[in-house]
Amino acid sequence: MAEETKERWLSYLALTTVVLAVCATLSTFKGAGYSTRSVLSQTQAANQWAYYQSKSIKGYLYEIQKESLELESKKDRAKGSKILSGEYENKIELYSQKIKRYDEEKAVISNDAKKLESIRDEALKHSQIFGLAVIFLQIAILLSAIAALLKKKYVWVLGLGTGFVGLVYFANGFLLIF
Repeated sequence: MAEETKERWLSYLALTTVVLAVCATLSTFKGAGYSTRSVLSQTQAANQWAYYQSKSIKGYLYEIQKESLELESKKDRAKGSKILSGEYENKIELYSQKIKRYDEEKAVISNDAKKLESIRDEALKHSQIFGLAVIFLQIAILLSAIAALLKKKYVWVLGLGTGFVGLVYFANGFLLIF
């Protein structure tokens, strides 16, 4: 009779170990996927910010040119010459339009970069939680193996507790409840 009870809990031990191993494998897989998404989003965000900087530089160059033309135009008017004032005004207006366009493009680029950064941050949260799940699940598997080798039920129960914590983290990796 005692032999039968011993074998029964060992069967449950084997079954729970398999479940924990499957969840650990899935946690590793999902964690790696989120980690990859995080890295890709960070790279894309960095590219967007570099693009933003190039637009800023181009806009700044047009601002310098515009200011230079405005000064030239004022000097020209101060001398009483109005020969080039129309050309100055046209160029100044053209540069103003380009500056405005670059500012609008920078706003769009900035929004895109911030969206990518939020995707990165979200993926990092998932990845970290799945990483914690793997740790607890691996410890639970280890405790289950030790329990099977030593035939100590209390070690298995300890492993079940650790495995439960790992399963909670595993579920939280998908849902981000806490």
